[in-house]
Amino acid sequence: MPILCDHYYIFGTLATQDVYLTWMDGFCSSTRLLRSDHRLSMGLRSGEFPGQGSKISMSAEETRAVFERHRPTHVIHLAAMVGGLFRNMRQNLDFWRNNVFINDNVLQAAHDFDVVKVVSCLSTCIFPDKTTYPIDESMIHNGPPHETNFGYAYAKRMIDVQNRALFQQYGRRYTAVIPTNVFGPHDNYNIEDGHVLPGLIHKTYLAKKEGTPLQVWGSGRALRQFIYSLDLARLFLWVLREYDEVEPIILSVGEEDELSIKFAADAVVEALGFEGDVIYDTSKADGQFKKTASNAKLRKYLPDFKFTPFRAAIKETCDWFVANYDSARK
Repeated sequence: MPILCDHYYIFGTLATQDVYLTWMDGFCSSTRLLRSDHRLSMGLRSGEFPGQGSKISMSAEETRAVFERHRPTHVIHLAAMVGGLFRNMRQNLDFWRNNVFINDNVLQAAHDFDVVKVVSCLSTCIFPDKTTYPIDESMIHNGPPHETNFGYAYAKRMIDVQNRALFQQYGRRYTAVIPTNVFGPHDNYNIEDGHVLPGLIHKTYLAKKEGTPLQVWGSGRALRQFIYSLDLARLFLWVLREYDEVEPIILSVGEEDELSIKFAADAVVEALGFEGDVIYDTSKADGQFKKTASNAKLRKYLPDFKFTPFRAAIKETCDWFVANYDSARK
């Protein structure tokens, strides 16, 4: 039975390579930045992206038809069923089944059509819940993930398994990146189902507009490393062109830049000029307390890479959301 998903693609040229990018209604807004942000034009030689493509079935046959039509040499695979903490808690089975279908379809089609390189997107939530910190790329399969999102986590781990098997059996150098918490323009700002920062931005916007207190779910003590989607897009292009390992690589700010949810909420409040009361609803779950990730491997390759300062990135994101409120996904 085919799984129907909103699976879009954009197609363009990077140097002499035909690049195919997959995404869905979830987020990695780096896809849209790759398409639209002039600051990335240095990475896209001819850079003509015709738009979102079309809604297709995520059956193997439909996926193969897209590869047959475009014959890409390189693929950035971002398509996934994604959601925030509370959606994951409600739909672990859906997250498992849909993502396993999506990932197998894309990776198998890439192999069948002789794609040179696939860069897939994982997440730090795939790491074991009970672990030592900081986590690094060698620890993905060392134990069960956090119970709140085990369906998504196990499905994403299987990308690494499939990449290793494709290399062992066929010599394919397909790899994966592991971003920490991504945020930026074009995110999904749905309060119920979105990730923590876009949800906070939307709630703060409404609280300011309506003159009501801002309610933040959880205690605010949980810790996260946030990466701005523009920075992630730049790193995706580097991985596509330069990174030659099958082993995944964590794309993240440093451990010293790990922030509490309260710090992040305060930054959003400041960026949007909210002056009302902020209330932390401790009846809501915090999720995994911390997922501190090491970016030592990334720094070995790119010691001088400059990340956008968190408050500057939050301000850019909030300004975009306000300016595009009517059309933003929410």
